[in-house]
Amino acid sequence: MSVRKLHPTSRRDFSRLLGTALVTGPALGSLTGCSKPGAGVKIGVAAELTGEIPAVGLSCKQGAELAVSEINKAGGLEAFGVKHPITLVVLDTQGTADGAVMAIRKLGDQEKCLAIVGPNSSTGAVPAAGIAEASKVIMITPWSTNPQTTVYANTGNPRKWVFRACFTDPFEGKVLSKFAREYLRVSKAAVLYEENAAAPKSQAAIFQQDFTAGGGQIVAFEKYAEGEKDFRAQFTRIKEAGPDLIFLPSYYNEVAGQLAQARDLGITVPVLGSDNWSSPEWIAQAGPNAEGVFFCNHYSAGSRAPKTDSFVDRFRKKFDGATPDDVAALTYDAFGLLAQAVKTATKLEREEVRDALARIGTYEGATGKMTFRGTGDPEKSAVIFKVEGGKPVFVTSVEP
Repeated sequence: MSVRKLHPTSRRDFSRLLGTALVTGPALGSLTGCSKPGAGVKIGVAAELTGEIPAVGLSCKQGAELAVSEINKAGGLEAFGVKHPITLVVLDTQGTADGAVMAIRKLGDQEKCLAIVGPNSSTGAVPAAGIAEASKVIMITPWSTNPQTTVYANTGNPRKWVFRACFTDPFEGKVLSKFAREYLRVSKAAVLYEENAAAPKSQAAIFQQDFTAGGGQIVAFEKYAEGEKDFRAQFTRIKEAGPDLIFLPSYYNEVAGQLAQARDLGITVPVLGSDNWSSPEWIAQAGPNAEGVFFCNHYSAGSRAPKTDSFVDRFRKKFDGATPDDVAALTYDAFGLLAQAVKTATKLEREEVRDALARIGTYEGATGKMTFRGTGDPEKSAVIFKVEGGKPVFVTSVEP
C-alpha cells in the first residue's frame, strides 16, 4: 500500500498539486467507471483537509477509512454475489468551491471512481453537485444541508446523481425554530450569519421564515463577510434590539470568537447554533462562554442505539480513543448507503448503482434511520445539545 498526501500551500499552487491524490487500498488496473467481477473498484472522497474547516475534512477521512477497512476485511463491495475490494482515493478541497469542483472532476474523470463521497461543506458541495450531475458521477455528501446540493436552483427539480446522508436546511430550520418557540419559549430572536456561506445563509433564512410563521418576531437580522473577525458592531445592534435568543449558524471555527464578543458586550440571552457547530473543539476554545448554549447535531455519540453504539466503539478502537463527531458518522453511513445499493445493482457501473441508490427506501446506520421518498434527501431525526460543564449534554431529539 502506498500513501501520498499533499497539503497545498497556496490557491495558485492548488490546481497543480491536486493532481496527486491520497490513495489507500489494493492496487488497481485501468478503470472506466465499472469493474469486472472480482476486480477492485475506486471510491473517491472529497474532503476539506485544509482551509478554514480542517476538522471536518479529517473526520470525513477517518469515517471513510473505517468504512472501507471494514468492507475490505469482509472481501469488498458485494455485487451479485461477487466481492470487489475498494481502493479509497482522497482529495483535499481546501474547503473552497474551486477546490471542490476540481476534486470532483479529478475523481470522476481521471481517477474513474465509481462514486464520490463528499464534499461536506455546502460552499463546496453545491457547485460540486453541478459537476457531478453534468458528468453523471454518483456523489453522496455526508454533511451538506443546503437544498441546492440535491436540487436544481432554477427549477427546484431533484438532481439525478446527487444524494446526501444528512437532513436538510429546511428541516433543520424548522426544528430549531420550533425548539426556540416551544422548548425555550422565546418570542423575539436575532440572527447573525455569514452572507456568502451557503449553509449558514440558508439556515438563517429558513429560521427567520419559520420563526415568524410560528408567531415569533425577528428583531435583528445581521450578516458578516467571509473572513470577518470583529462582530462587535453587529452584536451591539443585536443587543439594542432586545432579543430573547440569538440564532448563530456559524461554522465551528468562528463560534468561540463570536461568543466571546457577545458576552463582552453584556449579552446574556441564550444562544442557539446549528449543525455547523458539530466539531467539538469550539467548546474548549470558548471556555466559560460556551456554558448554557444550545446547538443542533445529526446524531449523539452517547446514544445506546445498537448501530450507533457499535460504530462509536469501533471508531474509538481504530483512532486511539477519539470520539467520532457527526461528520465521521455521516461519512460512515454514506459508505453504508453505497454498499447497500451495490448489493441490489444489476451491474457494477455508475448508472446501475445510481439507480439502485434511488431505489433505497430505508437505511439504518450510525446516525439512525433514514427514509428516502424518491429523492436524494433522507428524512431523519435531529438532536439538540446543551453545553454543561464544558461538555455537550443531550437535550432532545426531533423526528421529521
